[in-house]
Amino acid sequence: MTAPGVTRLSHTKADLAEARAALPGRVAVVPTMGALHNGHRTLIERAKEIADAVIVTVFVNPLQFRPNEDLDKYPRTLDADLAMCEAEGVDLVFAPSVIEMYPDGRDGLTTVHAGPDGEILEGASRPGFFTGVLTVVSKLFHLTRPDAALFGEKDFQQLAMVRRMVRDLDMGIDVVAVATDREPDGLARSSRNVFLSEAERAAALAIPRAVEAAQASPDPLAAAQKTLAAEPGLDVDYVVVRATDLGEAPAQGPARLLIAAKAGTTRLIDNAPVVVGHTAIGDAR
Repeated sequence: MTAPGVTRLSHTKADLAEARAALPGRVAVVPTMGALHNGHRTLIERAKEIADAVIVTVFVNPLQFRPNEDLDKYPRTLDADLAMCEAEGVDLVFAPSVIEMYPDGRDGLTTVHAGPDGEILEGASRPGFFTGVLTVVSKLFHLTRPDAALFGEKDFQQLAMVRRMVRDLDMGIDVVAVATDREPDGLARSSRNVFLSEAERAAALAIPRAVEAAQASPDPLAAAQKTLAAEPGLDVDYVVVRATDLGEAPAQGPARLLIAAKAGTTRLIDNAPVVVGHTAIGDAR
């Protein structure tokens, strides 16, 4: 495993292939869009625990952004990202350009269709989003050839979609989930949090409060809805309780609460395990 300070940076598929061939033993990949924060650090730390070598990918994927979304303003901080990876002892960072990833352009591109589960929740609000996600993740898996891939539970539907793709397409990769990392005030860490004004952040804190209320209630959906409705500065897209595999919510037992809302123009998501018909499974933080 690489010592801190000697992370190799690859921008091309050819250089990545050469660097990947030299990595020893079990290899884990942490796919990211950059703007790395402590949540990504947690993923890297977990990757180092389960693998002999760690690859971090940094790529802002245009396929998963719609024309009216924040592709152009999405933070790009490669120097800082590389510094974090070096400090954490990451072996290899792959940071390709859009042309490197999609040399023939995006029109007519062969893609990975997400199926029906990719058309609910985030997929309903952002049509085509999961096709973009699964296509780039599939490409990154083929290029990095990992034994394991690590994803945060904050993007719970994405995690479920990737697991389904890996299973359905027989990719033979161990998809490892890592618990949501939260800031001291309870807000789930996200690269988009930097866009929040002070007032918008105060409104956004209704989301972790809703998570806490849901986890303490036998009716988690009603508890979350009540908390969110009390915050006028939040524009709620959806708040739902689903089965742990994103199927219909059980009448009783373990389930998953999922929330999406906007504070100002910044769209935030969160989720947490809940228990329908029983109380208290822990603090959202």
